[in-house]
Amino acid sequence: MTTTTRTMDRLLFGDNQFFGVNHMSEEKARAQQMRFQDTDAIMGVLDAAYDEGVHTFMCTTHDRIAEVTEHVRAQPDRYADMTFFPCMPYAHKYANAVTEDGFLGAIRKFLPEEGLLDSIARGTSSLARKDIEGVTTLLIDAEMKMFEGLDTPVIWLQNVVVDLLSGLGFTDAFRIFADHVRKRYNAEPGFITMNLPRLLDDLDKAGVENPIVCSNINKLGFRMSGGVDAYREAMEKRPFRAVAMSVFASGAIPPREAIEWVTALPNLESIVFGASSRANIASTVSLVDEFWPQR
Repeated sequence: MTTTTRTMDRLLFGDNQFFGVNHMSEEKARAQQMRFQDTDAIMGVLDAAYDEGVHTFMCTTHDRIAEVTEHVRAQPDRYADMTFFPCMPYAHKYANAVTEDGFLGAIRKFLPEEGLLDSIARGTSSLARKDIEGVTTLLIDAEMKMFEGLDTPVIWLQNVVVDLLSGLGFTDAFRIFADHVRKRYNAEPGFITMNLPRLLDDLDKAGVENPIVCSNINKLGFRMSGGVDAYREAMEKRPFRAVAMSVFASGAIPPREAIEWVTALPNLESIVFGASSRANIASTVSLVDEFWPQR
């Protein structure tokens, strides 16, 4: 199974700020959620990031992202270099849809139009047989519907699922996810985790080679299960492609100090960050250019 391997951008733009996620301040999270209720407000920040040279949007499959992708599809010249890194699943979306539309209605709502009846049949038979692989691929296709026609070279499995599967010891699920993402979307699978050393062991067991893994990596060890030393050792010795998130530890580390520290680590390929203003985006871009020159 051949998948085109592409070098990821050094900076990836995340979406936490758009949906009221802030690990340090609930008040700030609420304020951000109110500010970005309008899709135009989201697009204003994405446009600022794009114009500052940050062309990859690493985003959840929140319903609002469908409005963003529709906007981007409608202006192909404006967003000619725009790349999406979808992160799935977004569980609340499914719960709400089943409540509103029933089970079959929810399936019809999320599945790709191409092969709809086949997908529904696949899902029904999979559920009957308790076929985990069939259900998993069905849900991946449902999540990817909103990105149809857009560039999605990396598709991520969210940490809430990754770490649950890791805890249960169900490492085969990582192979199922990886194989389907490669075969159907010619994309590379990515895995988000709160425990990098353990996940690397699990991906080895599953046979997922040189995986792309995103985890918290910062000078304070903020939300780094296992500690800074274990992460540094993994980055020095393990074959994987590292993406760092929470590099500022939700504002606890000054930006210059945070970027200088994280970019000095071995085997770092990308940093994902969030920001709400052009000034903060430009500042991060400038610091990365200073401490981590273009390859």
